Amino acid sequence: MENLPFNFLGLEDKYSNYKKAKFVILPIAYDATTSYQPGTRFGPEAIISASRFLELYDEELKTKVYKIGINTRPEMRPNLESPKVMIKEIEKTAAKILSDKKFLITLGGEHTITLGVVKAFKKFYRDFSVLSLDAHLDLRNKYEGTKFNHSTVMRRICEEKIPVVWVGTRSFSREEAELAKKKNLKIFSAGEIAKRSKWQKGVISSLLTKKIYLSIDLDCFDPGIMPAVGTPEPGGLSWYDVTSLLFDLASTHQIIGFDLVELSPNQTNRAPDFLVAKLCYRLLGLVKGSGLNI
Repeated sequence: MENLPFNFLGLEDKYSNYKKAKFVILPIAYDATTSYQPGTRFGPEAIISASRFLELYDEELKTKVYKIGINTRPEMRPNLESPKVMIKEIEKTAAKILSDKKFLITLGGEHTITLGVVKAFKKFYRDFSVLSLDAHLDLRNKYEGTKFNHSTVMRRICEEKIPVVWVGTRSFSREEAELAKKKNLKIFSAGEIAKRSKWQKGVISSLLTKKIYLSIDLDCFDPGIMPAVGTPEPGGLSWYDVTSLLFDLASTHQIIGFDLVELSPNQTNRAPDFLVAKLCYRLLGLVKGSGLNI
């Protein structure tokens, strides 16, 4: 296994060549505004490393998704001049990939990177919503002296006039709570989900557009299975909570792109790395199965 190429799944050129690949993975090693537990800049490398040990056959989808072609781009290194500058660089890089008619998957890094990616998608898609799986609302207007921070990312996206729905939330400030109430935002808290059956239908019916950009902050998961995140929160979603929602989403909506962010690898526990790699591969299978439109 150590002799495999260092790309997602360790694929040979036949299946990882950029020109032929339908899927493109963009790793972004950035964590300049992480508040609690630094190290998310090492997340993309850890996910790619773990992916090389995945089975290429998806046992639930009964398919070998990799055959459609998955290219892994060189890792984007952080520009520490300012978060705003880094977001512009991400937007430019993502836009180039989208202009080549590829399906873009972004691996973070902290959640701030999602703003740059979503701004790029806005250039190519007129009407789409963001589905944010996250323990936090990320709706602060400003945090630690900047409007461009992992705690402000969804506030900035809302300002782009893009509808957002939140799933798995369980920690936010009074400022964010007041804004959510004022704007009547669609929020499905982890506590609410734990008490309800068929909650997935509520999430799906709340989405205002057919096209969906999916942003998964890994702290949406319960820290029992996902302790390796920048800001872990008690409570949270299970593997089957998340994957069942994604199955329903893919069967009813068009997922146009997605990101997986906030993995902060732990050298003594590599299970979270593997979880993220498998989640990414499962999502690729769901996108392919729902009819890839790129």
